[in-house]
Amino acid sequence: MISFVGGGPGDPGLITVKGRRLLEEADLVVHAGSLVNPALLDGIVAELLDSHGRDLEDIVDRMVEAHRSGKKVVRLHSGDPSLYGAIEEQMELLDEEGIPYEVVPGVSSVFASAAALKRELTSSGVANSVVLTRPAGRTLDEDRLAEFSSMEDVTLAVLLGASRVREAMETLRCPGDTPVRVVYRATWPDQKIIEGTVDTIADRVEAAGIERSAMILIGNALTAGGERSYLYGGYASE
Repeated sequence: MISFVGGGPGDPGLITVKGRRLLEEADLVVHAGSLVNPALLDGIVAELLDSHGRDLEDIVDRMVEAHRSGKKVVRLHSGDPSLYGAIEEQMELLDEEGIPYEVVPGVSSVFASAAALKRELTSSGVANSVVLTRPAGRTLDEDRLAEFSSMEDVTLAVLLGASRVREAMETLRCPGDTPVRVVYRATWPDQKIIEGTVDTIADRVEAAGIERSAMILIGNALTAGGERSYLYGGYASE
């Protein structure tokens, strides 16, 4: 079958064991261009096809052709394919062709960014939920940032928003001193972390020249320590 594989956030050591095995066994790897660390493809003997600039039908036709000729095909995405991975359109065309496929998850940049910050996104008593979303832009007419930011005890993770940080911050309804962290290219060698608040982060991101490939995390869990988890005991029974 054709394998959709999440390549992880950048560090080649963060692809899953299954994902690495599939890459090593593949005859054709269709990859997401510069979004995927070239180190992931070091030593791979398969034919490599960069999907950047190619239309959907061309990409799927190449995969179908290879599959029908008996080749093992991997469609390599960055991060985790289930988050803004645009895999549904590909799978729909494969369904029409009767081609079987599987999806192998990867480490999302959301969690890679939390690891880079050494923070827990769900801190007991501070944040009990995480909202994954994106700002309005070329492919989204209206977002729900204002609504989500008005929720209490939530950590907000904004993907695909590096070029619209200022607009996003102006949309939020949470206090201006709410902590914000922007992680550029999490786990890549040139990773950068920009710290600030809703009121200050836009200036700092623009000063750093960051316009793409960054995760925006918003919420008190980024700085506040939570209550001791019940996992470790120490609570009197009620």
